[in-house]
Amino acid sequence: MKLNILGLAEVRWTGAETMKLGSKTVIYSEGHSHERGVGILFDVTTAKSLGSWCPISDRVVVAKLAAKTLKLGIIQVYAPTSDSEDVEVAKFYEEIDKAKGYLKLQGNIIVMGDFYTNVWDERVKDVVGPSGIGTVNERGSSLIE
Repeated sequence: MKLNILGLAEVRWTGAETMKLGSKTVIYSEGHSHERGVGILFDVTTAKSLGSWCPISDRVVVAKLAAKTLKLGIIQVYAPTSDSEDVEVAKFYEEIDKAKGYLKLQGNIIVMGDFYTNVWDERVKDVVGPSGIGTVNERGSSLIE
């Protein structure tokens, strides 16, 4: 299997860094403890297009890629579980908005990761692709909105 970009959740490393893992490049964002954490792994070719990146929190990291014909922004997320308080979920969505602001001049933005939601198994505008599982739940509706 050939992977160019892979989103990572529960990285569990402390700090925020760029590191090499063999021929791959990883950027990651984590807090002060070995919990949660997000990252993005790039193959050699894609890593050459990596411009800047920003660790938003231990739940959101954002990267800018610039190729000859395309400017791409990637937001990797790791959402609070369904047991989490509404305040923590609201903070998470604020962090995604902050990441989108960081990417305001990018042409295309991909938001990927673990959202702890169920969405439809059909395309919904340009928000959800045709690969959802099950029926939509309350968090899935909020995500689509």
